[in-house]
Amino acid sequence: MKIMVAIKRVVDYAVKIRVKPDKSGVETQNVKMSMNPFCEIALEEALRIKEAGLAKEVVAVSMGPASCVDTLRTSLAMGADRGIHVEAARELVPLTVAKVLKRLVEVENPGLLILGKQAIDDDCNQTGQMIAGLLGWPQGTFASKVVLDKEKQVATVDREVDGGLETLCLDLPAVITTDLRLNQPRYATLPNIMKAKSKPIKKYTPEELNVEIKSDLEVVQVTEPPKRKAGVIVSSVDELIDKLKNEAHVI
Repeated sequence: MKIMVAIKRVVDYAVKIRVKPDKSGVETQNVKMSMNPFCEIALEEALRIKEAGLAKEVVAVSMGPASCVDTLRTSLAMGADRGIHVEAARELVPLTVAKVLKRLVEVENPGLLILGKQAIDDDCNQTGQMIAGLLGWPQGTFASKVVLDKEKQVATVDREVDGGLETLCLDLPAVITTDLRLNQPRYATLPNIMKAKSKPIKKYTPEELNVEIKSDLEVVQVTEPPKRKAGVIVSSVDELIDKLKNEAHVI
């Protein structure tokens, strides 16, 4: 079985986000970029499935500008067998990403498609559900545990819901999106980083995949959250109650 994993290049989670002066988006020039943390978890799960002998190949897919190749190389260094880069200069919305993934699935014919549940830059949490709908495949979202049965060709997925855990049994092929508690991603070792340089990355354009790049969404304005006011030290319980009642209006 082949596993396809979607990878997104985002601003590193440790970087302090700055809004552009014209408020059209977030500043990405001269900013450290890295793999989306949820995508790392998705890739790690695919690699563990392969190491358990339940899959023969892990293919990492990324979409965006040429710089996405660096993120793909990271996925190859972690253990993916090969990469696919769909080069697109424009920013891609979730529906377009899902349409591109659908075409790649038709080309590659994987038995399992794994994505992070969301990206930390836009927090959309839409692509996994959309690609499952387009393909007509069963989906297990927010997975905290994944167990494959190779003989029965099913995947058992535990997912966290408000009331506790929900267990789904999915017929393969299927789409799975990963949650934080699924696993702890590995680090790429120096020998594997060197080996990754010789692993193949196939390039496509959206036009070659017959996907039209268009956006149904328009970002009107991006603003920073309001700054928090400095805390106040009160001298007595009575003063605290007075401020909560007359200033904060919470009691």
